[in-house]
Amino acid sequence: MSLSDSESSSHGSEKEYKVFRQFSRDRLLYEMLGCSTSGGSKSAWKVLIMDKVTVKVMSHSCKMADITDQGVSLVEDLFRRRQPLPSMDAIYFIQPSKENVVMFISDMSGREPLYKKAFVFFSSPVPKEFVNHIKSDTSVLPRIGALREMNLEYFPIDSQTFLMQGFITDHETALEDLFSEEAEKSRRFEVCLNTMATRIATVFASLKEFPIVRYRAVKSQDTSTATTRDLIPSKLAEAVWNCLLKYKSIPNFPQTETCELFILDRSVDQIAPVIHEWTYDAMCHDLLDMEGNKYMLEFPSKSGGPPEKKEVLLEDHDPVWLELRHAHIADASERLHDKMTTFKSRNKAAQVQSSRDGGELSTRDMQKIVQALPQYNEIVEKLSLHVEIAGTINKLIREMGLRELGQLEQDLVFGDAGAKDVINFLRTKQDASSENKLRLLMIYASVYPDRFEGDKASKLMQLARLSPEDMKVVNNMQLLGGSSKIKKETTGFSLKFDGQKKKQAERKDRTGEEETWQLFRFYPMIEELIENLSKGELSKNDYACINEPKPTVQDKSQSGSMRAIPTPAAPTEKRPAYSKRSRRTAMWARPHSSDDGYSSDSVLKNAAADFKRMGQRLFVFIIGGATRSELRVCHKLTAKLKREVVLGSSSFDDPPQYITKLKLLSEKDLSKGAPQPNFW
Repeated sequence: MSLSDSESSSHGSEKEYKVFRQFSRDRLLYEMLGCSTSGGSKSAWKVLIMDKVTVKVMSHSCKMADITDQGVSLVEDLFRRRQPLPSMDAIYFIQPSKENVVMFISDMSGREPLYKKAFVFFSSPVPKEFVNHIKSDTSVLPRIGALREMNLEYFPIDSQTFLMQGFITDHETALEDLFSEEAEKSRRFEVCLNTMATRIATVFASLKEFPIVRYRAVKSQDTSTATTRDLIPSKLAEAVWNCLLKYKSIPNFPQTETCELFILDRSVDQIAPVIHEWTYDAMCHDLLDMEGNKYMLEFPSKSGGPPEKKEVLLEDHDPVWLELRHAHIADASERLHDKMTTFKSRNKAAQVQSSRDGGELSTRDMQKIVQALPQYNEIVEKLSLHVEIAGTINKLIREMGLRELGQLEQDLVFGDAGAKDVINFLRTKQDASSENKLRLLMIYASVYPDRFEGDKASKLMQLARLSPEDMKVVNNMQLLGGSSKIKKETTGFSLKFDGQKKKQAERKDRTGEEETWQLFRFYPMIEELIENLSKGELSKNDYACINEPKPTVQDKSQSGSMRAIPTPAAPTEKRPAYSKRSRRTAMWARPHSSDDGYSSDSVLKNAAADFKRMGQRLFVFIIGGATRSELRVCHKLTAKLKREVVLGSSSFDDPPQYITKLKLLSEKDLSKGAPQPNFW
């Protein structure tokens, strides 16, 4: 969106970016970083200036090498004292806040500006008064080479294989700001919602998508008793919609609906954030001492001293990680062993390395070994890393007794276990960690909330040897569930029990699912909701729509259900019946076979053809944090529904993080002043 007649942008080769829709974001960043060169400036190098938010946006999309390739020699913080470089152009990628605009004008005004020319790109819509303030400074205006809204203020968390499958708005305190006991009285509530809405809207602006906006609603008969927490999804949906309407003036922005946005909150599923998820990815982040995607690998010292340490990244650029991360940990371990075995049998250098029989080698053998050595070192390093990690995880699973605990967790969820099983576990497994016992009780509370009424909770606390501080977490789960009347009808906190107190299920087994690994039975609730949405079977009372499309002949005939955007039909072939004892890997989690038997790069190569057959996107946004099991489900449903299912959230949390955030909901520390909005 152009804000100035002096705007200058690099268009490059449009054909290069029209192949895949998700590259819209990368194209915009490419244009921004290359802007001064195409604008006619003779400066060979540029300065890139960002604030604390936009530097995170950039780091989620680019590496430093990518930035320097576009002629950027220096990256600076907007609010740090900077050296004047009057011979160089500067690119400002900043939020449209008053403080940022004032700082920019200070840099470029007067007789001696810090830089030769400024190319200014705002991360989200900028108020007209800020633009007018910039234009009113006659010394600044001639020095502006571009003034644009880039609409890039979200953070992709999973954008491999030609698909963007996840993003966050980076609101780590969203649970506290929106659901705590004192949230309604704090200005943080409105600030958080408005900022979140602005960042969600930039996703659609950058991708040139205009969504049908759906949200979890309060049933009409309950509106009189609804709390502010009950209305959070509807408030966010309205705020996003208001932002989207302003984007209709953007050139090439769709004027009719092209995708769907489904807004939920954490109350739809309080089990997914704490149950043990058995994929390789989830186990890494749950059991290992990782900081983000960083893992500290220990290996023997060559000098015979203490073990040496090396920091490695588990990310999308690692094809082995990309292939195995959504696989069951047992499946991943087996596949890693098979890969290493196959590699050693085919690679000449590996064969010699393993044999070392001391025999003489022919010149031809020596030549093959030399040619294979670079590949040998690279692949052995990758495979050895993951073999080491998988081995560590399996050791921890045994030491912590997680198989028995995991079985109990899933039996509780599916109605195969009850109070006696939980009590027996707590009595006989006193050595289980406090965190694992707390997570078990949180699942127990979701399925059997009446077992925590009165003094029952304190008895369970004593049996589990948990502190009152720990039990705050269980009590605070009620804050996410809304009012008790609504919980009876719309959430997993069903309070209806018969006199015999039979076992009850919070989930039903999925029928028609492929055979899969043991302890792979659990699925998050969004899987069921997304499938029902795609089939047009969601209740309008429970899930309302702001801009319901006009009815068509393809609409569902039955009343009370939502129309789904037509998508390619899912495969209809019969599948084997579900068996939790099976050791097969579900088809969606199985990568394409590697050509060489040990390379994982084919995971990337086959995505292009699949992507071209995709239907319209479906964005699911969860207020209060998303989980790895929910991201896994989005991968699964993208393949199953033949449409790109994108998971968005305020944050992306592993169980320890989520438990810490939930504990803070009853802390009355929100009386402190709210931060000033970053926008508007």
